[in-house]
Amino acid sequence: MTSNLSWVPPEVDTTVPNPARVYDYWLNGDHNFQADRELGEQILKIMPGIRDAARLNRAFLRRAALHMVEAGVRQFLDIGSGIPTVGNLHEIVQGIDPSCRVVYVDRESVAVAHAKLLLRGNDRCAAIQADLRDANDILDAPETRELLDLDQPIGLFMLLLLHFVPDSWEPHAILARYRERMASGSFLAISHVAADANSSGLDEAIEAYKSTQNDPIPRTHDQVLSFFEGFDVIEPGVVGCAMWNPQGAGDMSEDPEINSLPYAGVGRKP
Repeated sequence: MTSNLSWVPPEVDTTVPNPARVYDYWLNGDHNFQADRELGEQILKIMPGIRDAARLNRAFLRRAALHMVEAGVRQFLDIGSGIPTVGNLHEIVQGIDPSCRVVYVDRESVAVAHAKLLLRGNDRCAAIQADLRDANDILDAPETRELLDLDQPIGLFMLLLLHFVPDSWEPHAILARYRERMASGSFLAISHVAADANSSGLDEAIEAYKSTQNDPIPRTHDQVLSFFEGFDVIEPGVVGCAMWNPQGAGDMSEDPEINSLPYAGVGRKP
């Protein structure tokens, strides 16, 4: 836990658990509060492997980003980026090519406030507060227009985000708005909690998560695959997070249920 609260916006109620801060706690980050740790521990008792699932999602971020950089992409948009923690997208891609540009987007003011602190002095990165549904506001924001050239391929990340998007929001229509403005050769990376992974305790964990005022909606493999409409899905397709082109034992869990808990995939716009 951080002892310096200067990065916390005054309107944030730190007594209410927040998904981004719970995730930060599972990753052994230090930007979480008592309420977040209590919920994180409650869910760990229900699903002891959930901390591994968070780690595997972070590992997928790295592998997907490396794939995109190897394909020539040098600009990235990370929506639902959460609180920056170890292994941030900009650290990965700029570690390969310092000219890479990254725009982080989150609707939570606490995540954006901390991201801006982290990114001070990095003129190839920005963080903006916006809602996923406001595609044009995000893509036309001054920070985005300054850093990203939408006439060139971009790498769009939506990790552990779309399972917080109910069907009533029409997630396919939301994705279509981004796809239409992305250049040919752009990539989309998604990870999403699986409804059909037979993970023990998932229903109970979701019930506990409702205290964050965010209701996760697990979806089946076919439902997650449908989010890649208009993209060519890259091998090995939409698979358990750990099975997306693992590079070593550290990219997997000893628990096969956890390996399959988040689905993950990457698509390329033809």
